[in-house]
Amino acid sequence: MRGAVRLSALMGLEDAWVYTHDSVGLGEDGPTHQPVEHLAALRAIPGLVVIRPGDANETAAAWRTILEDLEGPAALILSRQDLPVLPDADFDGVARGAYVLRGDDDPEVAIVGTGSELSVAIGAAELLSGEGTRTRVVSFPSWELFAAQDDGYRDSVLPPGLPAVAVEAGISQGWERWVDRVVAIDRFGASAPGAVVLEKLGITAENTAQAAREVLGALTT
Repeated sequence: MRGAVRLSALMGLEDAWVYTHDSVGLGEDGPTHQPVEHLAALRAIPGLVVIRPGDANETAAAWRTILEDLEGPAALILSRQDLPVLPDADFDGVARGAYVLRGDDDPEVAIVGTGSELSVAIGAAELLSGEGTRTRVVSFPSWELFAAQDDGYRDSVLPPGLPAVAVEAGISQGWERWVDRVVAIDRFGASAPGAVVLEKLGITAENTAQAAREVLGALTT
C-alpha cells in the first residue's frame, strides 16, 4: 500500500489510512507479521500525519483530529492488544501531538510513550516515582502534529534540558530528534506468546525505568 499512501500525501487527499496489529505483541504470528519498521517508514512520508493513540480515549481524539482539523492524509496506528483506558487522556493534547499525561511539576526525567507502550511508560514512571525520582509521563501520539506546534508549547511538554526516555515497540530511527534515549526494537521480532516477545525484547516498564536511571546517572558522573 505504500505507493497509494505516498500518492495520497503527494496530492494532499483527505484520506484516513487505518492500520492495526502494530506490534511484536502479535506473538505467535512471528516476525513476518510484526511491523517493527513500518512506523518509521510511514513517518518518512512528507505530508502524512501519523497518529498512534495509546488507549480508547486517545483513539476517539485522533479520529476527531483527522475529521475536523487535518487538510491532508493521516495514518491511524492501532493496537491488537487489550490496553487500559486512561481517564486522564487529553483530547486537545492528542490534537497537538503530545502532552503531559501525568507526573511532577518539577520533573527530573520524562518518560515518553506512544500507542501500546504508553501504559509501559506509565509503569516505568511509577517505578521511578517509587524510588523518589520526580517523573513526568508524556503521551506522544504524533510527531507531525507536535512538530507543528509553537516552541512554547513544545518546551512546556519536553523542556530543554529535561532528560527524556521514550519506549516504542519499533525501530529507534527518528527518536533522536525528541529524546535522549529510546527503548526500541532494532531487529525483527520473534514467534512466541506476545507478552513473552515483549519481555524478551525489552519493551517493559522495568527496562524503560532502567534506561532512565542510566540517563540520569550519566548526568551526575
